[in-house]
Amino acid sequence: MRVVAVQFKARKGDFKQSLRDLCARADEQAATADLVVLPEMAVTGYVFPDRESVWAVAEEADGPTLGAIAEVARRRACWIVAGFPERAGDKIFNSALVVNPAGERVFTYRKTLLYEEDLHWAEPGDNGYRRFDTDAGSFGVGICMDLNDDRFVEWLRAEQPTAIAFPTNWVKEGAPVWPYWAWRLQGIDGALVAANTWGTEDGTTFSGKSAVLVGLQLHAWAGETGDQVISATLPAV
Repeated sequence: MRVVAVQFKARKGDFKQSLRDLCARADEQAATADLVVLPEMAVTGYVFPDRESVWAVAEEADGPTLGAIAEVARRRACWIVAGFPERAGDKIFNSALVVNPAGERVFTYRKTLLYEEDLHWAEPGDNGYRRFDTDAGSFGVGICMDLNDDRFVEWLRAEQPTAIAFPTNWVKEGAPVWPYWAWRLQGIDGALVAANTWGTEDGTTFSGKSAVLVGLQLHAWAGETGDQVISATLPAV
């Protein structure tokens, strides 16, 4: 399975430009990819002062982000996982679109374990973890804090997908991030395909360092800063 992770900093306050730039980045290596992973809340940014400000940028699952991402998926014949704030009725979820090579939304995963920055606006996810089987292998989806959820880790151990699509906005905490991710995924053979943001947003600094990680081995990695696209061909599971 050929995987791509896009490290990207949203152009906060300019949704259209952010979406254009993100899709351009996703398109860079998607022609040879089976799975492309984009960050958590990739187009909007992540840090907001209140629920009302998130509501203003949230969209339904079949909104403009899907429209743009689906075009890339169809053109490049690949799967894409992209994080976004989902408006569902009067609720908001921290979600990820799962789009197939035909450009169809096959699932909208909702983040199960919320981080402190989610708590003032997001509902806990209510649709569970799911495995997706492709011609090149299988993958599951978890968003950022989900990696700290023992239920998610146990599910991965049971399913053993080829890849774990991991949209994230992992905060810089002073400790190396890759060893921690590897520690959480002990006993799991599949690759973590982590697409992170970078830089500082409203006083919160993110770690960058997007990676394709299999056990203790890095197959691809990005630096702490800058929009970057990384790719790797995964070993068979």
